[in-house]
Amino acid sequence: MHLIHPAKYLGLVLLAVPLAASTVRIIQTNSAGDDVSVIDPVTNKVVGTIKGIEVNHGAAAAPDGSRFYISNEDRSTLDVVDAKTLQVTKSIKLTGHPNNISISKDGKRVYVGIAVAPGAVDVVDTTSLERVKSISVKGAVHNTYVTPDGKYVVSGSIPSKVITVIDQKTETPAWSLTMDLGIRPMAFAANPDGSTKWIFVQLSNFNGFAVVDFATQKEINRIKLPDLPPGKKPFMEGGNESHGMAVTSDGKTLVVNSRLNSSIYTYSIPELKLLGQVEVGKSPDWVTLTPDGKRAYVANAASNSVSVVDLGAMKEITRIPVGEVPKRNITAVLP
Repeated sequence: MHLIHPAKYLGLVLLAVPLAASTVRIIQTNSAGDDVSVIDPVTNKVVGTIKGIEVNHGAAAAPDGSRFYISNEDRSTLDVVDAKTLQVTKSIKLTGHPNNISISKDGKRVYVGIAVAPGAVDVVDTTSLERVKSISVKGAVHNTYVTPDGKYVVSGSIPSKVITVIDQKTETPAWSLTMDLGIRPMAFAANPDGSTKWIFVQLSNFNGFAVVDFATQKEINRIKLPDLPPGKKPFMEGGNESHGMAVTSDGKTLVVNSRLNSSIYTYSIPELKLLGQVEVGKSPDWVTLTPDGKRAYVANAASNSVSVVDLGAMKEITRIPVGEVPKRNITAVLP
């Protein structure tokens, strides 16, 4: 019998404890109400509700699991929520009407897209809980992201059709790219060293996505999602034709929503070969994945539900009722 040395055994235990002790939650904003749904992906039930944030839009979670941050369109604030009590503890005034948000890898900064002209990304310091900076960009901002390596903040504007890449360390624009259509959701592919390889970009009035090479700062590909089969009618309500993307944790699969087709599609990375398709609720608006990349949680804006999809089987497991017009969602890992 092979025995494990006590020191090695202790190391194995210490490695296992954080994973076993972690709790995963799906934070689902409900844009037409004043509540945010908290979903347990083990039971696929709503296990908590954050109340009192009217027209909530974007969400982010502190890396230490202590807080959630929610953009409040009604009051033009970033609302800070205690993750244990689910109570709003502070509302931070922004420079204008917000849309989506992102958080730095160290959790020290929250980047808020300001969705009014001339365009800005507001920066909130999470220690002082104050807005400390507003980065000027071209055009009202729809979404902000932090690249997988944490080195850049990326914003996209619908009216100006501009992607702005901001150096996270200096919080100043590094480069920008003007495209032919408005910039909608984005996702990222990484190089083997963790740096950003591609930006996947959904565009206004296009049922698919473009691929932007991060190094050359140019579009290199554009992929249209499949047409619906005969007998199926497109869903024409609820916003942009394709809205919401995510990349699995192993970096091998891109998940893409189609509002038009009421479906999600998967593509291989880097080949960008179509792998599969599954129907979900009406007007899928956003998608987030479990940390293991095995399941997708799809916000169905016109069905007031979240579809849970097994990405291996490409099968919808269940639909979870949530609030009114669910849009953005995130996966939060709470130690």
